[in-house]
Amino acid sequence: MAATSIHKFAQCITCHAWSPDLSMIALCPNNSEVHIYKLSEDKWEKVHVLQKHDQIVSGIDWSSRSNKIVTVSHDRNSYVWNQEASGWVPTLVILRLNRAALCVQWSPKENKFAVGSGAKTVCICYYEQENNWWVSKLIRKRHDSSVTSIAWHPNNILLATTSTDGKCRVFSTFIKGVDAKDSAMGNSADTKFGEQIVQLDLCFCWAFGVRWSPSGNTLSYVGHNSMIYFVDEVGPSAAAQSVAIRDLPLRDVSFLSERMVVGVGFDCNPMVFVADESGLWSFLRFLDERKAASSSAKYGSQFSEAFGKFYGQSKYSANNNVEQSRGAHDNCINCILPLAKQRKSSVTRFSTSGLDGKVVIWDLQKQEDLLEYL
Repeated sequence: MAATSIHKFAQCITCHAWSPDLSMIALCPNNSEVHIYKLSEDKWEKVHVLQKHDQIVSGIDWSSRSNKIVTVSHDRNSYVWNQEASGWVPTLVILRLNRAALCVQWSPKENKFAVGSGAKTVCICYYEQENNWWVSKLIRKRHDSSVTSIAWHPNNILLATTSTDGKCRVFSTFIKGVDAKDSAMGNSADTKFGEQIVQLDLCFCWAFGVRWSPSGNTLSYVGHNSMIYFVDEVGPSAAAQSVAIRDLPLRDVSFLSERMVVGVGFDCNPMVFVADESGLWSFLRFLDERKAASSSAKYGSQFSEAFGKFYGQSKYSANNNVEQSRGAHDNCINCILPLAKQRKSSVTRFSTSGLDGKVVIWDLQKQEDLLEYL
């Protein structure tokens, strides 16, 4: 089984993040608090509770270099937490939002972070030493609805966003005095802050869970129409692919390598997508194999069985007495994070959290059919 450990932390988990050495985990139990657990003698112990927000914490990210935690909440506020002898001390972030903050992520160099919001804006935040606070520059008038997910390109300049207006966009976040021009950035360093590089109109419904591949050459995001999209060479001549799935929609995705993506969502079961040598993406299989157990004979009519097969829903048998054995997750998975102490081209371990209050750690090292794509 790919799931190596399952931990029940709460009734429901909104989001989670790992410390740089993976010894601690920060999570929101669907309220205004952030709980930090530490692994001690194979048991998770609650060591800190971060209390500053007034409403549900919707996003957490733990920086791998500076060991700082950034949190955002529906109360329209954000805080950067620094660990000191007395515990975790918050620093105010000036977001200037009039709607809820929905997601947050540190940039690769950790000199800034991005916040997506329900105000149709994206805040790019950076630290001001003089005033000892984090200020923000806003990308306005680009989105027509809430920004649901954000992802930083490895070059620390480009930022991808998804929105409930059904579009995926890529912006430049170059800030003078914060970002230094580097030859590795290519043309990105010559763009102005907030300049839209590309707008992808592939999805005609809510869009979620956007991520870049380790090299930054491929972009992937998901739609509420049970579709996942892959875009190569993002720019004016981008090449896009779409893969339709017959199951429930996805909520988040993560690249484990240049040729493998894992998607999670309402099916409560991670889905593996792989690319062949020609770059064509396709669905491979579910990670959590579940067996259907039947306690009695089938009583469904021939018409209902044929109807279910026609829609590719044979796993939801016409027999009401057929139940699927429980898997690692019992409810929607809303977050997936790679478990790697440093940025690597391929990752074999990752974690997922969901509305069932569980954090599950997955290891693909023994999945022989997947190793060729890692």
